[in-house]
Amino acid sequence: MTTTYWTHVDSPLGPLLLTAAPTGELTSLTVPGQKKATVVLEDWTRDAGPFREAERQLAAYFAGDLKEFRLPTRAAGTPFREKVWAALDDVPYGGTVTYGEIAARVGAPRAAVRAVGGAVGANPLLIVRPCHRVIGADGSLTGYAGGLERKVRLLTHEGVLPPA
Repeated sequence: MTTTYWTHVDSPLGPLLLTAAPTGELTSLTVPGQKKATVVLEDWTRDAGPFREAERQLAAYFAGDLKEFRLPTRAAGTPFREKVWAALDDVPYGGTVTYGEIAARVGAPRAAVRAVGGAVGANPLLIVRPCHRVIGADGSLTGYAGGLERKVRLLTHEGVLPPA
């Protein structure tokens, strides 16, 4: 049996739930009320130790001092989802990309934007893997598993949107 570690980290978006593998890789980061959020299971171990670096980097990000996370992660998905998630990792701080652009980056046809949207929505590492930087082809702020209000807050924080 493998141990899953978990902890909560305070943030401007509310308490973040982080999980990690026994080897220390971050396996999920979810926000309160998130669609399909990770749920702590009874046999998991609450321990803040494996998350010290993630907590430090998240604090630096929210303080405006960190633009790129450098954390070991392990998120399992289908080969298609993993390609999409890798493409998300390449979207720079303060930038955005459309679902169609992600489809092109992973070699999928333009008609695959719905599948790309499903993969983006299934991203288990919110904030760290910047799915909040994906927007509609017309520039609209389309869905976000953590809620559109949080997407707006993250894009405002990164300077993509003007402060309200």
